[in-house]
Amino acid sequence: MPLDRNPGGSSGGTGVAIAANFAAIGMGSDTCGSIRIPASHNSLVGIRGTQGLASRSGIIPLSSTQDIGGPIARTVTDLAIVLDTTAGYDPSDAQTAASVGNIPKSYIDHLQLTGLRGARIGLLTALLGTDSADAEVGGVVRGAVEEMKGQGAEVVDVEISGLSDLLTDRANGFLVLRQDFKFDLNAYLAAHPSAPVHSLEEVLASGKLHPAVETNLRNSQAVESRDTAEYLAHIVKRNVLREAILKAMADNGVDALAYPTIRRTANVIGEQQMGSNCQLSANSGLPAITAPAGFTPDGLPVGVELLGRAWSEPQLIKLAYAYEQATRHRRPPSSTPALETH
Repeated sequence: MPLDRNPGGSSGGTGVAIAANFAAIGMGSDTCGSIRIPASHNSLVGIRGTQGLASRSGIIPLSSTQDIGGPIARTVTDLAIVLDTTAGYDPSDAQTAASVGNIPKSYIDHLQLTGLRGARIGLLTALLGTDSADAEVGGVVRGAVEEMKGQGAEVVDVEISGLSDLLTDRANGFLVLRQDFKFDLNAYLAAHPSAPVHSLEEVLASGKLHPAVETNLRNSQAVESRDTAEYLAHIVKRNVLREAILKAMADNGVDALAYPTIRRTANVIGEQQMGSNCQLSANSGLPAITAPAGFTPDGLPVGVELLGRAWSEPQLIKLAYAYEQATRHRRPPSSTPALETH
C-alpha cells in the first residue's frame, strides 16, 4: 500500500508492522473493526472472535461490552497458530467462561485446502454499499465470491430485513461505546493506581490529548449513567441484530456471510476514512474473519470478510484458508525490503 494512505484504525501500527515483515504476527483489539480494518488495508488476515473467545485482560478498554483481542497475520496458518494459544477461559475475565466447550483441540486442524468445496456462502448485498464511491471495492468483493464459487462453494445473495436500522443510532451506531467508555476506563485506571492519570476527567483536564479525539472524549465524560432506558434499549438491540443475522443465515442455508470489511479503499492520511462495515460482527458478538480479496486497479488492497455463527471460528478458518491458498492475493507492499538470506 502507498505510504501516504491510512493504515486502518486503531491497530494500524500493528497492521503496518506485520505487512512490513517486522514480525510474523501482531495482536490487535477490535471494538468495531480495529483488527479487521488494518488487516484489510494492509492485505493481511485478521479475526474478531465470538464475544468471549479471548480474554480482555490487559486491554485498555473502549467498551467492555464490545472489546476483544485477536491476531493480525500475513497468513491464515499464522492466525490459527496464534488462536491456539490465546483463545479460551481466563479466570480474570468472566466473559470468557462462555468459551468453555467451544474451543477445538486445535484451530490448525481446520486448515483444509478443500474447505470451500460444498460450502454455501451468502453475499450480504446491503453491505456492498450504494454510493458510487463504494463500487470499486464492491466489485472486488463480488469477484472474490466468484473465486469462492470456482473452489466449489455455492453463493447466494442474502438480505437481512431492517438491517440499516439495526446498525444505527443517534451516535452513528456507536452510542453504547460512547456511554461505556468513561466508566470502563475509570475502572481500568482504578485497578492501576500508579498510572499518571486516574480518570477520563483528569485526561481532559491535562490537555494532553489530540484534537481529533477531544469531542468523543468530552461526549463520553458528559454521560452521567449507563442506567438509562436508551442504553438498555441498545443493549437489547444487539440481541435483535444477532437474531436477525442468524435467521437470515438459516433461511438461506448459508455457512457464512460475505461482504467488504470496509467499502472504501484506504484514504489519504489526514482525510476522514469512510465505509466501515465493522458493526455487523462487533454489535452482534458473532465472529468474522477478513482475508485479502485482491486489489483495486490503482493497487490498493481490499479485504473480504466472512461472518459466521457463534463459535464457528474453525469453519471460518477453513473457508478463509481454502480461499487464501487458491487465490494467493496477498503481496507485500512495494516499500518492504526483501528479506536477506544467508
